[in-house]
Amino acid sequence: MIRGDTIAAISTPPGRGGIGVIRLSGPRALEIASVIFHTKPHKPPDAPGRVHFGRVVDPAANEVIDEALLTYFKAPHSYTGEDVVELSCHGSPVVLRRVLALITERGARIGEPGEFTLRAFLNRRLDLAQAQAVRDCIDAQTGYQARVAARQLEGVLSKRLAPIKDTLVEVIVHLESTVEFVEDDISPAAAAALRERLEHVNESLKEIAGSFAFGRFVKEGFDLAIVGRPNVGKSSVFNRLVGADRAIVTDLPGTTRDALYESTSIGGVPVRLIDTAGIRETSDLVERLGITRSRTAIADADITLLVLDASQPLNRDDLDLLETVDRSRRIVAANKSDLPNRLGREIHGAVGISALTGSGFDELTARIFARLSGGQAVERDDILITDARQHASVTQAIARLDEARDLMIQRELEEIVLLKLHGALQSLGEVTGETLTDDILGQIFSTFCVGK
Repeated sequence: MIRGDTIAAISTPPGRGGIGVIRLSGPRALEIASVIFHTKPHKPPDAPGRVHFGRVVDPAANEVIDEALLTYFKAPHSYTGEDVVELSCHGSPVVLRRVLALITERGARIGEPGEFTLRAFLNRRLDLAQAQAVRDCIDAQTGYQARVAARQLEGVLSKRLAPIKDTLVEVIVHLESTVEFVEDDISPAAAAALRERLEHVNESLKEIAGSFAFGRFVKEGFDLAIVGRPNVGKSSVFNRLVGADRAIVTDLPGTTRDALYESTSIGGVPVRLIDTAGIRETSDLVERLGITRSRTAIADADITLLVLDASQPLNRDDLDLLETVDRSRRIVAANKSDLPNRLGREIHGAVGISALTGSGFDELTARIFARLSGGQAVERDDILITDARQHASVTQAIARLDEARDLMIQRELEEIVLLKLHGALQSLGEVTGETLTDDILGQIFSTFCVGK
């Protein structure tokens, strides 16, 4: 990226649409746009914050390309913090490419992936956490993902970290002042007070880091394998979760011979559901192959939903599954709760559901979220870290604060303690972008789309 030049790109998705937007950013954005955009009467569209109607014209051929709207945002009151012009044309790819060619012929260059948002970051219009939330907003597949990204874009993570960093800076300043201006070592009482402040900081960071247990699934989704012996209603549960009749349901055992996959969402969190073949002892070769794939799906899934038939007594196949499926990643569902219960014994933690009536599925969803969060309370409107890099930085800050606390307990030299504290502060700076290198910034913004 060359700072100070003018960039341009098509900012709307590929393909045809009612409107297509071309965005320019940089010192010559308005100058270049004014050459090809004509209004009646012909007057340069230099009034910021207003929409101007006119025509895009090829000056060399004196040919009208399209009717369009031009919006001018004057620096620093724009997305990038630079002069920005947006041309809203008709959404024909041919028209948009022609207009973009006219712009680049007059001195603008094609923007690189994420370059508009990178300029916004460099011009302090956004911090790095907010910039990454822009990408998450674009990539959102569910309303809940979009809501989480919008909260990040508002700066909730940055605001949560700000007082933590302020407290850490105050502790650092206190210790540095002791090193520079006080001849004696810091008193035990003062050291204890500083350790208490660091403990408070660390607890706050651990709470933020703990949100990643659920946040990563919100961003990336998860795999949920539905397993059980034949005829317990796995495919009916699958269809109920999908919200459509995707799996064939019959009274014949072994109807599902192979794993069936379907992407959907549960409570706004993306999920890949896997309806597996019924697991039982069998001599049928094809069915045995399906059962082998079912066991593979169990091993690979983030959560296994073990379905039992509440209207029938437990048999050996049920008991084998209860013994072999990993307890830490399973949820037991007693299906057909609309019928008399004949399981024969209480199954600890089982959720009673009915794929026929839909009863119990709200509780099942709550159990799924609890399992995804690792047992921590999930406040769905609270702060969530969804990015692995951010989580790694916060975790590293926690580790360095733990080391600093231990060194203070051991009455180690203040200079060594300060090294750990500065390291923790640097790690937190990586979340919001104050302490990242250009190479890492380039890697992050290269994942954005061109035009954003």
